[in-house]
Parts: sequence; C-alpha cells; structure tokens
Amino acid sequence: MNNNSTWEFGTRQVVYGAIGAALYGALSWFTNFLAIPAAGNISFRPAVAVLIFFGVAYGPIVGLLAGFIGNTIGDQASGYGFYWNWSLGNGLMGMVPGLIMASITDFKAQNQIIKAVGWGVLGIIVGMLFASLTEMFTSGIDMATAITGYFVPTLISNTVNVAILLPILMIAFAGMAARRGR
Repeated sequence: MNNNSTWEFGTRQVVYGAIGAALYGALSWFTNFLAIPAAGNISFRPAVAVLIFFGVAYGPIVGLLAGFIGNTIGDQASGYGFYWNWSLGNGLMGMVPGLIMASITDFKAQNQIIKAVGWGVLGIIVGMLFASLTEMFTSGIDMATAITGYFVPTLISNTVNVAILLPILMIAFAGMAARRGR
C-alpha cells in the first residue's frame, strides 16, 4: 500500500502525523478516565491501536509525531499536564512499528497483520519501558515500582488493545483503499 521511503520526511508525513496525533489525542482523552487498578496513573487506551496503525501505514516519522503530539494533546485535555517522558515513550511506541512500513504490502494478509501486531508489541515494549524507567528520575520511584506499577500494566493493556484492534483497522483500511482504487 505504501511505496515511500521508510525515513522520508515531508509534507505528507507532517499531515499524516497531525491527523494521527489528533485522533490519538482525542481518543486517548475519551478513555483517560479508565484507570487501570493498582497501576500508577495508567489508563486503559484502546487508541494505542490507532497510534500503532499510523506507524505501520505511514512510517516511523508519522508514528513518532502521532505518538508524541497525540499523547501531549490527550494528557493536556485530560488535565494531566505535560510529561515529556510519557509523550516521548508514546512517540517511540508509534515509531518502532513504523520501521516495517515498507514491508507491509497487503493490509489484509494474515502474515502481514501478525507481523504488524508483533512490531506493535515491540513498539509498546520500547516506548513504555522508556517512559516507565524514566519515572525513576522524574518522580523518584524505585525500579520495582517502575516495572510493576507502570510498565507491566501498560504492556498488558496496550498489547490486548493492539492484538484486537490493529487487525480490524488494517482490514478496514485495505477495504477502503480497494474501494478507492489504490
């Protein structure tokens, strides 16, 4: 579906990054009140699948922009303030699956959906581990709290959301593209 260079940065990436950020921010705001029990300020975010999708569909730059800016929008709208480490962690979460953009050619092929979900989970691991571990420096928490109170709950909830919703988004996108003749 995508013939562009993986690291291309131009108007197209800015526009798709802005669209992804707006969607991720708005959808995150919509569910930010759904706190995960026994987790440190972690909310249930089905919108993570949208973020991962934008990375897979449009590349790592778009995923980075959508995650960083979208998390900032969602957190600001929810009254949480700006936490650079969580916004950057969300940016990394969108960027990592974007690295496979060039290899995803059929958004409805089972093997490519599985690859996208796998890379999405890798993005979750990288981004949320970064955000969780930097809490030790920004909030003074210990390693055990960073891992069990932040990283593990985000890993589990985000992985469930991506495993369920990313395939739906990819198949829907393929159907829309087919109808538009792409």
